[in-house]
Amino acid sequence: MKVLILAALVAVVASQAYPKPQYPKPTYPDPSYPKPAYPEPAYPKPAYPSPAYAKTPEYAPMPYNFDWAVKDDPSYNDYAHQETADDKGYVTGSYRVLLPDGRTQVVNYKADDYTGYVADVKYEGEAKEYKPAYKPAYPSPAYPSPAYPSPAYPSPAYPSPAYPSPAYPAPKYPTKY
Repeated sequence: MKVLILAALVAVVASQAYPKPQYPKPTYPDPSYPKPAYPEPAYPKPAYPSPAYAKTPEYAPMPYNFDWAVKDDPSYNDYAHQETADDKGYVTGSYRVLLPDGRTQVVNYKADDYTGYVADVKYEGEAKEYKPAYKPAYPSPAYPSPAYPSPAYPSPAYPSPAYPSPAYPAPKYPTKY
């Protein structure tokens, strides 16, 4: 107990030993900007009244149920959507999409005014390496095609531009690092 009282006494004395420095408040010049040389624009009030929108009526949620699906093997389109809503605004549904890597993504969801949108995402199948079947529609040096010869353009009728050499010396790079 004596040590605690002594420590408190030393702390009080030490804090009063050095007074806080009193710095004068800095004074800054008041920035005064000249008034603009152009006159302030004076716009007339609009001749039409402000629009008064009627409050949109609140309707009770309408129950509904729908579903659709697409399965087109030649174009690799395979997706579906199903949704149901009740008269209290509770919506449940699911959708599925065939992904480019061969898996099917299935999302089951529910939504209402209290919990918001809650989704459960699952994947079916194994992912495979995706290799798009890309074939260029035109020949290029990277993809030459014997069916389409490369175009032969005539040489330009104007002379090639002659640029002067730069005024600065060419950079010298080290050959070994």
